[in-house]
Amino acid sequence: MKTFKGRKTELAILQKKFDLNEFQMVILYGRRRIGKTALINEFVQRQACKCISFTAVELSENDLLSIMTETVLNELDPSLIGEMQFPSFEKLFEYIGMRAEKERIIFVIDEYPYLAKQCPYIQSVLQKVIDHTWQKTNLFFLICGSLIAFMKDEVLASSAPLHGRCNVELKLQPFNYLDTAAFVDNYSYEEKAIVYGLTNGVAKYVEQFNPQKPLYENIIEQFFEFGGYFTEEQIKTVITSEKQSPTLYNSIVSAIASGHTKNSEIATKVGMDDLSYPLKGLVKAEIIEKKYSKRPYYVLNDTMLSFWFKYVSRAISLINAGHGRQFFETQICPKLHDFMGRVFEKICREYLFLKAGSDDFPLVTEIENFQKSVLDPHGNPIQIELDLVGKNLNDLLLVAECKFQNQKVDLDLIKLLQEKVSYINSKKLCLCIFSLSGFTDEAMAHAKDSGVKLISIEELYRQAG
Repeated sequence: MKTFKGRKTELAILQKKFDLNEFQMVILYGRRRIGKTALINEFVQRQACKCISFTAVELSENDLLSIMTETVLNELDPSLIGEMQFPSFEKLFEYIGMRAEKERIIFVIDEYPYLAKQCPYIQSVLQKVIDHTWQKTNLFFLICGSLIAFMKDEVLASSAPLHGRCNVELKLQPFNYLDTAAFVDNYSYEEKAIVYGLTNGVAKYVEQFNPQKPLYENIIEQFFEFGGYFTEEQIKTVITSEKQSPTLYNSIVSAIASGHTKNSEIATKVGMDDLSYPLKGLVKAEIIEKKYSKRPYYVLNDTMLSFWFKYVSRAISLINAGHGRQFFETQICPKLHDFMGRVFEKICREYLFLKAGSDDFPLVTEIENFQKSVLDPHGNPIQIELDLVGKNLNDLLLVAECKFQNQKVDLDLIKLLQEKVSYINSKKLCLCIFSLSGFTDEAMAHAKDSGVKLISIEELYRQAG
């Protein structure tokens, strides 16, 4: 039996609401495979009460009503299966409410968008039942959904019928780098970081890595062998679960992964003039993120997708022909540290947020990449680039460089960082350097004298939080 890992905060929130022993409504949402159903199942198993757990699928209204009826009766009174029918969802909900007047009952509707799309009136029915019946009961009502855009626009929006009736909204995020590491306990810190990069902390992806096997065997089996988990169809499902034109959306993500990040670059790569609608859809689904510099540009939110489109997609024919292992060993393995550069920045960003306001780290509210054109002492323009800068409102408080490389960070890099920040107008900056391979003796001595924080990957995993 698998041990449930992570989600301590979410479980605590659900338990706190459940212990109130009065009507509570929870909306839980997040992208596919992130672990919503596993979280619900773990929460339910910890309670000593009846639980109705219904998962909506793409069937007709009558079929959905029939299946939900059987699910409800199977939990509340199995002897009535086949004997009792309900003419509508409203009557079925009223029956659940009647039973919940006398005892604590959990009622879960998983994949709620499928029910709401097939029965558009269901939200108004739920609004009515909640206001007039369920509020007086001991029902713990939990709605769960994977279609993020739908959940935001149709369930959580101020114009939605259920708005204002929810006691807590939980948006489930991917695991952070520390929670991901718990799934591969016996791996080295470097290997744990790579697993995080290849899975983006998505629960279902992390579970594909067998900690009893060497890391590279897992990567080959799951990405570069026929029958592995991360197939072309699997990737399409991740991207196009809410989309009508899967080829277009896949092409857009592929273009961004290959470095075409501005609107015009993506349009040229894809071969379409106007991509405003699909780009907006991908942003709303949180597959990509829109960022701003001099001009808007787009980045992938998912490091697994970034790896797949950058390295795996071009090897599909080789994988199908049985040559995926050779391709990985000769073409990808030497480039893995290059891919991990951005991932390592993400890990360091998470660490800095965990440490914010403690252990002499400033209380930062946002951390981002930094590029700026400045003039050197001779009046010549130079470009300053920094891996991470941390701010609190408009105050720049922290600067960090992140090096995922086999060489130790030396004194030259520290002096280069200090030179860069000399062009930044800030009274006091916390300077940090993160390193996979540690630091030279000269670097450590200089950092101690100048107050630069040197943070090894060991510290990232041992001391965060």
